[in-house]
This record gives sequence, structure tokens and C-alpha cells, in this order.
Amino acid sequence: LYRAKSEGRNLYRFFEPGMDAAVQARRALEVDLETALPRQEFDLDFQPIMNIASGEIIGAEALMRWHSPARGKVVPDDFIPVAEETGLIVPLGEWALRKACATAASWPPGLRIAVNVSAVQLKSSGFARAVISALAFSGVPAGQLELEITETVLMDESKAVLKTLRQLRELGIRIALDDFGTGYSSLGYLRRFPVDKIKIDRSFIRDMGNRDTAAIVRSIIGLGTELGIVVTAEGVETERQLDMLRDNGCVEAQGYLIGVPSKAADIQRLLKARAPRSQTG
Repeated sequence: LYRAKSEGRNLYRFFEPGMDAAVQARRALEVDLETALPRQEFDLDFQPIMNIASGEIIGAEALMRWHSPARGKVVPDDFIPVAEETGLIVPLGEWALRKACATAASWPPGLRIAVNVSAVQLKSSGFARAVISALAFSGVPAGQLELEITETVLMDESKAVLKTLRQLRELGIRIALDDFGTGYSSLGYLRRFPVDKIKIDRSFIRDMGNRDTAAIVRSIIGLGTELGIVVTAEGVETERQLDMLRDNGCVEAQGYLIGVPSKAADIQRLLKARAPRSQTG
């Protein structure tokens, strides 16, 4: 049943011994995940975001990390989907929001903090309240918080989700559409819900040497310019990529060339050294 569901709808699959092992491993991961938050096994790393034209760091994205005593470092691709399916992403997401905002409170004024948000969190009734609470306790202004959502959030036709997003936007919180270009209806989503930022998926940046891919990147940047939406390129790793993005008018860049994900203390030092001078005073 689980194999058929994971591979699509209206399928059948014959039982194989490996399936039982996979289910047992999945259940063990769920159990470890349930106890990880109260045991304080999670932490946040922060990756800087740079304004391409000025070369100044204008903020950072919070990235969740799980250090399991039994499993070691568990990558987000392995535990986030499980957290979403079990609903654990709601308390985990609230923790990440509070932690990210509390960290950003010590940064130079005006620097933005970006936090990833899943569709499951947005559907939960207390999400907007959790965001407002995180801002209130940290003292970070709403305009400095950026919530990153994926196209799967906007694929959901739920009016409640769109209402929550609009409510948060009216408070001054910025909404960014992550992994832009990887879905099927990116342009339709922009029409349905105007966002403040689109982030070009790293797969496009990695393949920018390809003529067709470069044309797609230029088109996305041009679209952002026309709509008044900030465009950020993810996964920038070489000077050549950065030069191409600069030449085509991309506003922001993020990736190993700009800075690797770092602990809170390290990112604070970097931000103080490379933040816009007008903000550091």
C-alpha cells in the first residue's frame, strides 16, 4: 500500500521483503523525530544573502539542522517530509521561527531573516499567531522577516491558506516563492498571489553554461523586473555565475560563493562586517 501510494495513484504493487524493512525504518525515524525537539537536538544554521550590485550582505536564511545522538547529522531532505506527514512540522516550524527571530534580533538593524514555511504549517490554525508571537518576543520588525514558501503551498486552492498569507503580508512580512521554475504553473501562482520575491532554483544556476538554461534565467530575471519583484539566485558557486547574474540585472545572490551556512555566532560576525554601512551606523 505505502509503495503504491508513494509512486502515484491507482497503482498496485506486489509485496517484497524490502518493503517491510522500509516501513520499519520509517517508523523508527518518526519515533526519533518525536523526541528530538524536547531533547533540543535541533539547531539553525544561517546562510548569507548578498545584494549583487553593492556586494553587501542584506540578510540570511535560516536552515534547520538535526543532530541525532543515534543517527548523527540527518539532512533536511530526510526528515522534513516525515515531519510534514506526521504534523510534527508545526511545533518544529514554530521553534524555528522563534529561534530565527531571536537570533536576528542581535543583527545590525534592517537586515532580513528568511525562514522556510511548509504548506502544513500554513494550514494550521495558529500559524499567523505563531509568526506574530515570534516577532513580538524577539522585537524584530515585521518588515525584516521573510517567509519562504514553495509552489506546493500555492497549489493548494485553500482559501484559508491564501487568507493567512495576505494577512501576514498586510503586517509587512515579506513572502518569497522558493525554488521558482521547478513546478508546472509558476506564472499562474504569481497571478493568484503576488509575492515580494522569487528565488531561482539552484538547478538553473548550476546549468547556466547551457544556452537554453541561461535564456530561462534571463527570462525569470526580466519577469521579476517587470512585476517589481526581487529576484534571488540560489546556489551561486562561481564568479562566472555571479557575473552573468549581475549582467542580467539579478538583484540578490545566495550560495557557497557568497557564504556557507554558518552557526549563529559566525553569521553575526559576518553580518556586522559586511552589512550596509548606513544600517550598522
